[in-house]
This record gives sequence, structure tokens and C-alpha cells, in this order.
Amino acid sequence: MGGVAGASGDARGPAVACKAAGGDVTDPKPFRRVLLKLGGEMFGGGAVGVDPDVVQTVARQIAEVVRAGTQVAIVIGGGNFFRGAELQQRGMDRARADYMAMLGTVMNCLALQDFLEQAEGVETRVQTAITMSQVAEAYIPRRAIRHLEKGRVVIFGGGTGMPYFSTDTTAAQRALEIGCEVVLMAKAVDGVYDADPRTNPDAKMFDHITHREALERDLRVADTTAFSLCMDNNMPIVVFNLLTEGNIARAVRGERIGTLVSTPASTVPV
Repeated sequence: MGGVAGASGDARGPAVACKAAGGDVTDPKPFRRVLLKLGGEMFGGGAVGVDPDVVQTVARQIAEVVRAGTQVAIVIGGGNFFRGAELQQRGMDRARADYMAMLGTVMNCLALQDFLEQAEGVETRVQTAITMSQVAEAYIPRRAIRHLEKGRVVIFGGGTGMPYFSTDTTAAQRALEIGCEVVLMAKAVDGVYDADPRTNPDAKMFDHITHREALERDLRVADTTAFSLCMDNNMPIVVFNLLTEGNIARAVRGERIGTLVSTPASTVPV
């Protein structure tokens, strides 16, 4: 989450969150359809594999917002199993390493699907960009939209189905394809900072920053391809801390939380 200190955005203390680039946010309205991006590392609780306690907590929060009427689509990373770029550094072919990472995302998707359906009673569909007909549907945007309209959660696995693209980029692409209002990017930190808060105690968090500023300042909350895609298509991103209980529901309700990344004219429902 590092970046360049002294960025020109609206940097505030860590307790401050974002809603929009301005305007009254005292009576926020919930989003109708969202794309929730979850990092794979958090699914493992800091270890390799899946931590059932973490997945159960995430499933409970997702079920809460679905019951409240919000349509939720999800993209999950696979970093708790494999990271293609890291495997490449150890000498593995990058394309093959990325395909391994895609399979890791599907394992996370199936784990979350099970907790949503078995523990929370929420109908869930997994769609993958690579053919895995015994465990998931093929990704078809119109079918995904129909599932959402019926109140089902849709989880997208397998990344884009192509190597060299991250799950951040997948999240941006899927959000645009199925008509989401916002990308909710759940991280292990409170928002976007002007420096890495894990190594710099003086790092300041942004209430709001534009896509272009984030790219120019190299604030690495997501990869540049994802940021560029969202910037070009006026798709706002809200970055927030998944590890704080209830934050998924707060983000979906449009509460002031985390950091808003948007174009200057972009807002969220108020």
C-alpha cells in the first residue's frame, strides 16, 4: 500500500473515511449492485490455505447486505495459495504460474459459496473464466446479471482466464460488464495512504483521491491496469478494511468508510 509521501489529495488521519468528493453525506443511500473484491491472503488468515473462521465472518457480512436488498458480485484473489508473479521470480514460466493462481481463486470461491449457502442460506453461483463445468458455471455476463436480479450472490473465479492479468483487473472488468455502481476493494488496511502505514507510522490516509492522482503517485492499492480501466469508465472504487467487523455492510450502505477513488465528477449515492 506504499506510495509517495506528500500526495496532493485530501489526506486525513486514519479514523477519517470517504464518501464522495463533496456534498452532504449525512443520509447515505445503499448501493443497488456492487462488486466486492476480496484479497486471497485474508482468506488464509496469514497462512497457506483457507481459514474457516475468516470465511465464515465474510459470509455473514455478505449475507447481511444481500438480505437488505443489495445485489452482490464478488471477485476473490488466490494469494493464500499461489501468486503468479512470485512463482515467476523463482524461475517458473509466468503464464503457467498465473494459471496455477487462477485455480487458487476457484478454491476460495468454492469455500465462500459453501459458507454462504450452508451457514447463511444465501443462494450463490460460482462462475469461472476457464471451463470447470463440474464445479462452476462458465462466465456469461447476462447470466450473472440474472442471478443477481434473483437475489443470488455471484462469485467470479479464475481471474480473466488469461495470464498476466491480476484479480484487481478482473474486478474492474466484471464490475463494468455487469453494471455495478462501485468496486468495493477490501484490504488489510483502512484505506489508501500517502505511504505504507505498516512501515511508516506517520502515513496519512486519504478521504478521497482521483484515479489519476493514485496512478501518478504510485499509491499501490490496486494494479495500474485496474485503476486505468476504472478511470476510463468513471467507475468509483472504495478501499476499506475487511478485518473490521461490519465494514462490508457499512461500505454497501454508503457510509463514510475507507477511501474513495474516483474521477473528479464521480460521486456515490447521497
